[in-house]
Amino acid sequence: MQSPLNRFARFLPFLGWFPLKSDSVKINFLAGLTVALVLIPQSMAYAQLAGLPAYYGLYAAFLPVAIGAMFGSSNQLATGPVAVVSLLTASALATLAPPGSEDFIALAIMLTLLVGLIQLALGVFKLGVIVNFLSHPVIVGFTNAAAIIIGLSQLSKLLGVSMPRTESFINDIIGVFRQAGDAHWPTVAMGVGAMALIWGLKKYAPRMPGVLIAVVLSTLISWAVGFEQNAKGVAAHVADAELRAQVDKVAAAAAEVDRLNHQIAAKNAALNAAVKAAGQGSIDAVKLDAEVALANLALDDAEKTSGDVRKSMRRILVVRQVDEDDRTVAIYPVGKAPEGVDLDSTQYRISKVTRDGAFKLVGGGEVVGAVPEGLPAISAPTLNMDKLGALLSAALVISLVGFMEAISIAKAVASKTRQRLDPNQELIGQGVANIVGSFSQAYPSSGSFSRTAVNANMGATSGLSSVFTSAIVLVTLLFLTPMLYHLPQAVLAAIIIMAVGGLVNIEAVKHAWHAHKHDGAAAVVTFVATLLFAPHLDNGILAGAGLAIVLFLLRTMKPRVALLGRYTDGTLRDIKVNPDMPTSEHIMALRYDGSLYFANVSYFEDAVLEGLAERPKAKYVLIVGDAINQLDASGEEVVHHLIDRLKAAGITLVFSGLKKQVLDVMRNTGLFDLLGQENIFPTEGQAIAAIYERLGDTAKGDLFCPVKPAAA
Repeated sequence: MQSPLNRFARFLPFLGWFPLKSDSVKINFLAGLTVALVLIPQSMAYAQLAGLPAYYGLYAAFLPVAIGAMFGSSNQLATGPVAVVSLLTASALATLAPPGSEDFIALAIMLTLLVGLIQLALGVFKLGVIVNFLSHPVIVGFTNAAAIIIGLSQLSKLLGVSMPRTESFINDIIGVFRQAGDAHWPTVAMGVGAMALIWGLKKYAPRMPGVLIAVVLSTLISWAVGFEQNAKGVAAHVADAELRAQVDKVAAAAAEVDRLNHQIAAKNAALNAAVKAAGQGSIDAVKLDAEVALANLALDDAEKTSGDVRKSMRRILVVRQVDEDDRTVAIYPVGKAPEGVDLDSTQYRISKVTRDGAFKLVGGGEVVGAVPEGLPAISAPTLNMDKLGALLSAALVISLVGFMEAISIAKAVASKTRQRLDPNQELIGQGVANIVGSFSQAYPSSGSFSRTAVNANMGATSGLSSVFTSAIVLVTLLFLTPMLYHLPQAVLAAIIIMAVGGLVNIEAVKHAWHAHKHDGAAAVVTFVATLLFAPHLDNGILAGAGLAIVLFLLRTMKPRVALLGRYTDGTLRDIKVNPDMPTSEHIMALRYDGSLYFANVSYFEDAVLEGLAERPKAKYVLIVGDAINQLDASGEEVVHHLIDRLKAAGITLVFSGLKKQVLDVMRNTGLFDLLGQENIFPTEGQAIAAIYERLGDTAKGDLFCPVKPAAA
């Protein structure tokens, strides 16, 4: 008899963890602790990849981690921030609001809610099979491209230079490479050193938490040497006229960029409303579309102007004149300060000039900075209905890609633990995790490859390990955030680069190509499209998915058709493979290796008629239908006309080996009666014997005939 807990475990999977045993609690605690040590620095890095402040990664690593484990079906799947979903989040929102702004954060949280609702709906209605529309080759191509994009996107932080954000990711990366000469070498040393340490520990001491060790050591070094060395200033502090003019120019460009961004967002909202109200071709829609295009051109020009001046300013080292309290009094280019003024000992570069002329003086490397202490505010997401349409397509892509990533690693682990997974329950778990996350300031999360592997390797036996992970993140948020202040941004970039390195898998693309050229083409096109469309990654994956579906339809439009002859053992076989086999002039036997549906029924009809054209004396056409799995209305219509056409020519159509679902369609449409029970046989052998019995003496001399004439 089932216990009361087990009765409800189907709807509340976490009830299956009970009763808890001390050994199980200990194992899951150690696994949860280990995963948390990896998750905390990873989550902060991934949040910045998503265009959010680093501490929002901790929010996404809090409640979604526990909720995903409690409502999912996998015992080891580790939910939380992941690289690909973070990048998709950034690409979805970059055109709607400036990254890191309040609007951007609000939209990210709204996106989390939409992703959660879509995943929950798919799970509740048992539509998990929809992920099959994203074929494995498409996911392979997308994952490889996304990993490369993620790695390259961190290059600017690794070099200590700025990265422009335009509609072309490739141009942005070219802009980063052009600044290589301005690299901040202590930042490069921090990043490369962290990568070397993580790689070395993974290779020579794999049981040690390499990411955590790299974070702790780099934070201590950063604190000890004063790695940050930053200050603040305003345009009024700049005493040099030429440099002041450059600062004012950048500030004006920043103000213009902000104005244009808000204008474009407003016009896009109005354009969506106009299209919805009157259609794409309406006067208002066309006018607004042109205005958006002009605003985008103006935005590109403003960003180019700002970028050129910033690039010029980065080459100018400045010094600060300070008062007794170390407050900035004036700023001079190096070598141009008047004699006798009190200068601090650091040389700076001017960075991040805002629209009001305020800027940052960078004398060292970038660090995480102040992280708010305490838990995220629990509140309902702000719903921006004007941006809903723009977010829905991105939410659908993130829902499917995130779930594909989660279910893939969950299945890989389940194959070793022999656990039975329920994909629809996993969708529900991921959906509830994201919905709850949206109420606790989290951005979209999914299942993590690396942390799930760590969880499984530590021997986790249930989702209780993820609850412990969430509890440790809670402790971090409450008490440990001040320790993260001096963590170098370059180290977070190094963590991301090392994490996504394993996602680059060229062999998988080659494997898809060897399996079928169409699969290889889908993988390659998805890969190239994702790179070209970046930062709009959803366009890349949609292009790949669309191509995969088109190629599938092309394959099924022309299935294999085999004309059959009589082999020496009496069976019917393809005469192309065995060209010396005897055939009959009275019977054309044809095997059709595909379903009969709208896309290929014309091909089926043509194959039958072409075969008959070569056999003008044939009185029977035998269709060996063992491979016909489906018959739709179009297929039934063509077969119906084919029967009538052949009857008019004195030819009888005969089927063998038809499956139940095909016969059901024939009965429901009257095709069965038209064809006649006497022309439908279970096997090809029975069909051949019956046909020759009808032909009688006219065909008994055929080598194809199963009944041989008596010896003279």
